[in-house]
Amino acid sequence: MIQSMTGYGKGVAELENGKLSIEIRTLNSKSADINLKSSILPKDKELAMRSRIASELVRGTIDVYLSWDPNTACESKAINKGLALDYYGQIAGLGKEIGVDILSSQNTNELISTILRMPDVIDTSRREIITETNWPLVEKAFTECISQVRKYRDDEGVILYRDITSRVTKILSLYDEIESHEQERIDSVREKILKAAEELRIKLDKERFEQEMIFYLEKLDINEEKVRLRQHCRYFLDTIDTEMYPGKKLGFIIQEMGREINTTGSKANHATIQKLVVQMKDELEKIREQSMNIL
Repeated sequence: MIQSMTGYGKGVAELENGKLSIEIRTLNSKSADINLKSSILPKDKELAMRSRIASELVRGTIDVYLSWDPNTACESKAINKGLALDYYGQIAGLGKEIGVDILSSQNTNELISTILRMPDVIDTSRREIITETNWPLVEKAFTECISQVRKYRDDEGVILYRDITSRVTKILSLYDEIESHEQERIDSVREKILKAAEELRIKLDKERFEQEMIFYLEKLDINEEKVRLRQHCRYFLDTIDTEMYPGKKLGFIIQEMGREINTTGSKANHATIQKLVVQMKDELEKIREQSMNIL
């Protein structure tokens, strides 16, 4: 069964210092265009994940989002107590040397505030979110996310398959209807020629007239187009049923189907057949649009 290139999935990893959420959204594209919307993932792990995503999701515009929700305890920044006390001691010593009571109660709050602004008293270093220790949990979340995307694509593929194959069948039935007007078209052409000759008061040689009619109708003959279009339709249905990723090939087959339908229209010379050709073109255009989303 075919897959759509449109998909969505989400995975969550509960780590020791918070929750990591992974989301993948995919849309149709000619190749695997992977966009990582985060700097959380370490470079060595990013390369491995890109390779895996390309292997499992094959094709499409693939946006990967990583969001981090840290625990409250991990969010708070640590105070370097030893360094803070060292600054405190130095300031107290300076006060004694210059004869100023820096440590008086009225100066305490201001002093603490000053010490906290001293270099390296507050630990502002960024903690590493993804480590070798918790990587198995992150990888499991990626697996779940990719699995959901593929499930979404499978479900969309079922809908695509039903819609597209029904339209191909409709094109075949429309061509059957065209066939039912073939004799009517030939009779109409014959009548037009006879009427024109009568109006011009031209006496037609019966044998010569039949030869000219055969020559003229050969130009309007659509038997070859009919055979080729039916072959293309069968090939389309066979391809969509048997190939794992038929999207690109279906595009080429659709081009050939369009060529036969257009030629039929140019040879129609019949109002009802022209209307049926327009309906076939409409169905084919919808098939073309839908097939662009087939993996």
